[in-house]
Amino acid sequence: MTDEQQHVDKSGHRHLTLDEIKQGCVEVAGDNPDGVRICRINEELKQGITEMETIERSVTFYGSARFKEGDEFYDKARHLGGRIAKELGFTVVTGGGPGIMEAGNRGAFESGGKSVGLSIKLPMEQHNNEYVTDDVPFYFFFARKVALSFSSEVFVFFPGGFGTMDEMFEVLTLVQTGKLKPIPLVFYGVEFWTPLINFFKLTMLEKYQTISPKDMDLFTVTDDDNLVIDIVKNAKSREGNHLD
Repeated sequence: MTDEQQHVDKSGHRHLTLDEIKQGCVEVAGDNPDGVRICRINEELKQGITEMETIERSVTFYGSARFKEGDEFYDKARHLGGRIAKELGFTVVTGGGPGIMEAGNRGAFESGGKSVGLSIKLPMEQHNNEYVTDDVPFYFFFARKVALSFSSEVFVFFPGGFGTMDEMFEVLTLVQTGKLKPIPLVFYGVEFWTPLINFFKLTMLEKYQTISPKDMDLFTVTDDDNLVIDIVKNAKSREGNHLD
């Protein structure tokens, strides 16, 4: 029996597979493709958010799927994930794939902590890593992004590509506009993030005034694991990252 047929993770939870969600929605909506699509989106959101609601305290890791063991930021994410799980008892949440996601999940898993992956079905790059104790499958990117941002106490953005930038800018915008309650955002990797931060400051803020000075206070750029640990330790409990 394949994982797609029987989606049971290391925690013993059984989540609906993507095929089961699709088939159930076909039974509900019949031959209406828009109805099936809306149903599938609703079911993925429901399953993902329900999972996140079960987690008492968590940190979400974002970053490139392309880093491998031995790469600088893979090893740093693994180490930081382990500390967050072991020293603070927080769950590490990721997109469930390779690279930074695998590293963060691996660190938590190897430290005996809870390691959650919200995985996505993609034609390339993405495969589920073996270090998640609880895996929730997604087909729709935006449904997965909503679930990833739903209830963590801190978001940590490691270096990444277009996908990481997409997720970072979305979360940053949601916090800026008040659609997410204030939450610590950590940009990990000073050398990687500095050119972008300079663009924020010199071009967006000072030259064109497309952002406000206070927007520069929405995130912390660091290479210091101890600072990240302190940020996580002092973060307020989220109980869902949405406004009333």
